[in-house]
Amino acid sequence: MLINYVRRGQGKSLLLVHGLGSSWRSWQGIMEPLAARRSVTAIDLPGFGKSPPLEGEVSVQTLADALAQFLWEHELIGTDAAGSSIGARLLLELASRGGVLGSVISMGPGGFWVGWERILFAASAWLSRRLARNLQFAMPTLIAHEWSRRLLLAQFSVQPAALPPSMVLEEMRSYACARSFEAVLHALLRQPAQLGTDAGRLPKPLVIGWGRLDRICPPRQATRALQLFPGAQLHWFERCGHFPHWDAPEETTRLILEATAD
Repeated sequence: MLINYVRRGQGKSLLLVHGLGSSWRSWQGIMEPLAARRSVTAIDLPGFGKSPPLEGEVSVQTLADALAQFLWEHELIGTDAAGSSIGARLLLELASRGGVLGSVISMGPGGFWVGWERILFAASAWLSRRLARNLQFAMPTLIAHEWSRRLLLAQFSVQPAALPPSMVLEEMRSYACARSFEAVLHALLRQPAQLGTDAGRLPKPLVIGWGRLDRICPPRQATRALQLFPGAQLHWFERCGHFPHWDAPEETTRLILEATAD
């Protein structure tokens, strides 16, 4: 399985896994400070960015299998890892298997919804995808203004006007071009909610991060996450939306470095 990736820095290895519709470029705001202390590998999940889609079934399990295969091929078994959204859920899947990852920081993981929350997630993802595709012709102009960045990213960030226009443009292009967006979204919606682990089954530290103002995965889901992963540490990002590495880059960098320290 060919997975596109970039690598920066030297030192203890660290894997970064992006969210639905994104690419490795979603991490650009914190890549440099992380790479000053770690050997950082940021990937494009299958069907996103420059990685080709999976052949055959697309599910959380097959995506996790592809990620585990990538780690094995690149001698990264046991690496520390940080993920966001669907990337965060995939890291939880691998953490529950044991023997694949080191310390894990899972930020805003999907899969802890109940009832109408699943519908809210689907509607938010569908709307973001439609906006990104229908407005590509005007995107360079739209992202140049703070008010339009607020409209484009209101679901993901509590301060989108402060985000670099170049990063927002990359994100909107990634959403529009993601070949496996619908397949992965469908897989997330049709599969059961996130499964957990028994107490004492986590061999390595696990930190679950949640934005207090997350509009994609409501903060009340954090309690369910802790119930399913006993022994995990919960970190709240104050005044932060779905992507802490956007709204609180310095805090996110600090959390990742501290959680993966020897």
